[in-house]
Amino acid sequence: MSYQKNIDLQKKIGKNLKEIRMQKELSQVELSYRSDIDRRQILRIEKGELNTTIGTLSHLATALNINITEFFI
Repeated sequence: MSYQKNIDLQKKIGKNLKEIRMQKELSQVELSYRSDIDRRQILRIEKGELNTTIGTLSHLATALNINITEFFI
């Protein structure tokens, strides 16, 4: 996969994370508390700045009560 495709995927995941979080009416602080992931890390993921791990996405999906695949749709 090319570097640009990786960046595009990071941005898509971040955008989807933010949209889902907002639909569930959660702040980054509340999601941080529920997922045990630092709020600054959530911010960087949402901005598409951080190439995160599947483990982190799994924690976020569990905290949001969604299937992890929703970050990729």
